[in-house]
Parts: sequence; structure tokens; C-alpha cells
Amino acid sequence: MAFSSITFFVFFAIVLAAMILTKPRKARHIILLIASYVFYGWWDWRFCFLMLVLTVVAYISAVQIEKRQNNRIFIITGVAVPLVILGIFKYFNFFVASFAGVWGISSVGSLNIILPVGISFYTFQSLSYTIDVYRKKICAENDFFKLALYIAFFPQLVAGPIVRASDFLPQLEEDRNVTVQNFTTGIQIFVFGLFKKVVIADWLSVFVDDVFRTPNAFHAISIILALIAYSIQIYFDFSGYSDMAIGCAKCLGYDFARNFNVPYLSQNITEFWRRWHISLSSWLREYLYIPLGGNRKGAGRTYINNMLTMLLGGLWHGADWTFVVWGGAHGIALCLHKFYRKHFVKTKNASSTGKCSRFFRFLAANLLTNLFVCFCWIFFRADSFLTASQIIVRIFTWQTGIIQIYAWVIAAIIIVCAASIVTVVKHHAQASGSDESVQINGFYPILDLSKFWHLLVFFVLMGVIAGLAYTGANPFIYFQF
Repeated sequence: MAFSSITFFVFFAIVLAAMILTKPRKARHIILLIASYVFYGWWDWRFCFLMLVLTVVAYISAVQIEKRQNNRIFIITGVAVPLVILGIFKYFNFFVASFAGVWGISSVGSLNIILPVGISFYTFQSLSYTIDVYRKKICAENDFFKLALYIAFFPQLVAGPIVRASDFLPQLEEDRNVTVQNFTTGIQIFVFGLFKKVVIADWLSVFVDDVFRTPNAFHAISIILALIAYSIQIYFDFSGYSDMAIGCAKCLGYDFARNFNVPYLSQNITEFWRRWHISLSSWLREYLYIPLGGNRKGAGRTYINNMLTMLLGGLWHGADWTFVVWGGAHGIALCLHKFYRKHFVKTKNASSTGKCSRFFRFLAANLLTNLFVCFCWIFFRADSFLTASQIIVRIFTWQTGIIQIYAWVIAAIIIVCAASIVTVVKHHAQASGSDESVQINGFYPILDLSKFWHLLVFFVLMGVIAGLAYTGANPFIYFQF
């Protein structure tokens, strides 16, 4: 049941109506929990039992951790069981095939395992909850239904954002009702996300899929355009889903943190990862990078920790060596940026350089960052190293072939550039003086739907989406992770 489907619109309308008509807080929680399991079971009802097992493990582990002084066995159980389940369903065949390849074993068995949609997301949520209880950052939740709702809450269930228990569980203690203000805000965020997905990302996928399916048939120009198209597609596809998730939750009265913050305006790879998939990058930092030692054990160990974090982050995205290479490339870039900042960057007063110089410095840094990110997307998107190598060779040797200037790519580039300019202009209008410490932030121009002209603009946008939407089957990219 994808957010962009008619089935979901009917489902959400029923849930919203039930929430409006139901007054007791506990009853509303039960409605949302049932709705979440119906939503997840729509793909395959068997997935629900897996999510229930993870919930039971997290609930028992956390309660026992809080009760007992010697709680090592329960934290091990609470962490190991979800990781084992994730390993079996997502990585078993990958590791078996890799082992066979290393040792030259020609025939090796594999399990016919269906990858449960969104398993990486709700597994990480159950892990962070158990670990936070162990660290005494939060108290164990004694109400099983509240914990089950936290793990299964349908807006963020299958593709994030990864929500922390410390952010969501306190909201269940409050009377979060469906209000006109929440609904008008949430529906707009949802519609902006829907536009990103069905009008931009889905149409770009037609061109991207053609080129990546048979790269040897296309001219280097077409391949470069497809690579640019994919960088825009994956951003609008995933940030569009996050917007729709945030909008759905807001309509129901719940708040999620932002998951993307104009990442393609980043000036370096470190900043990119502070802006891209924020809930995952912050999760990896808090539950992997810092426990490994972070930057507290010397420069060499810092670089190793960075590499391990990004390699595992790449593997989190998919059970394939192409994802590991993608993560490793970003890990190397992060290490090089840390080394550069430590040894070559001197602190300068922002006011000592002119506006023109700062602008060109920003432009050059942004261009280099995006070139690197765009190049790395080759390994993320390619279905094999063979396809990735074909694409790289054809680009750098300027091979001839089909030249296709896909109109939606040009339109998407114009939209991205226009939105970036508006964001930068708004940032400079709000920033005081020449203080470069003020970070550029993305924003949503939320309309006041109580005003006629604002409402008219909103319905015009709805009409544009309905008229331009891609109607073919095209699931969200991050459903596979």
C-alpha cells in the first residue's frame, strides 16, 4: 500500500475519520496500532508476525534491563535477536554467495527468502529503543501497546524516517488530536511530497531505467544526463516519501523530525551527510560511530571508525558489494575531508573576505561535492559491477550511441536550481550580516488554507499533480532497504 496509491488515500481517510470520532486516548492508540498492522500486512500478512516478534523482544528486554542490576544478558538478547533476524532475511544469501566466491565453490545452496519491506527501518527503531533504555536515556515502556505503536506506526514504518523512542513515546502521553491546524499543515507537506514522487521522480525513472539497463547502447551525453537524473530521482523519491510520512503523522497529530535538508547545497561531504537521510546518519553516528570510539582515540582510530561506519551504512542499504563500495567511497571522502580540515584549513574571519569571493568559494565547493556524490550514485544504482564499469568507461572515453535529451530531466534540473536559488536567497535575507555560521535551511512555504487565494493555489497544485502524475507502477526506491 504505497502512499501514492488510491488504496492508501481510502485507507487514510478511514483512519482519519476513526481518529476524529474516537475520544479516549487509549482507544485512539489501538486504532492506530490496528491500522498500522493492516497497512503493513497489505504487502504480505506474514510480515506482521516478524514485526510482532521484534516488538516482544524489545519490550521484554527493556523491562528486564530496567528491573535488574545485572542486565547484560537482556541487552545482548535485545540487540542480538533483531540483528540475527535482519541478517537472516536480508544478508544470508549475500554472505553465503560471497563466501562461496572467495573459496571458489561453484555450487552453493541459498534460501528462498522474501525480504520483508522496511525491515531495516523498524529493526533500527527497536534496537535504538533497547539501547537507550540500557543507557538510561529513557525509561522502559510498560505499556506494550504503546511500544508496539512506536515500532509499527504506519507513516514511517516501511521507509522511515527512523524515529527515536525518546521523540515519539512522550507524544503518546499527550492528547494528540486531529485538529484543523495540524491537518492543513500536514496535508500540504504530504502534497509537496506527492508532487516530488509522482511528477518528478517517477517520470525520471523511465529514462534512468532505460540507460542503466543497457548503458552500452547510449552516448556518453545520455549517460551523464541519466546520472544527473538519478541523483534528482532518488532525492525526490526518498525525500518525497519522508515528506508524505511527516505529513501523514502531522494530520494525525504527531510530529516527526525533518529527514532531508537541501543536501545538494552542501559544500563538503561531511555537510552532505548532515543533510541527507538525517535520521539514518544520526542513528549511525550515535549507535555505531560513537560506541566504536568516535574521534576520542586519536586521528588514526577516527578514520577507521569513519570507514567502518560508512561501510556498514552502505551494507545497510542493500545486500550487494556495490553498496559496500558506495559506502566505502563516502567513508574515504569523509576521512579526507577531516584530514584536510585538520591540516590545511585555517580559521578566517568571515568579514575579511568579500561577498563575491565567498560566493565563488561556495559555488566551487558545492560543485565538487555534487560531482563526487553524483559519481558515487553509479554504484548505488547499478545492478552489478559490470554495469557500473560500463557506465564509467563510456563516460570517460566519450563513447558514441543513442543521444536522448529527455525533457523531464531538463524540467527537473530547472526545478532543483530554482528551488535552490529561492532557498539561498531566503537564507541570506534571514542571516545577520555576513555570519557564515548560519546554515542554509530548506523550508516549506506553508499556505493559509483559510484564505481563498491560498486555497486556490493549493487546488491548482493538486490539479497539476493529477494531470502530470506518472501512472505506471513504480514503488519507492527505499522500500527495498
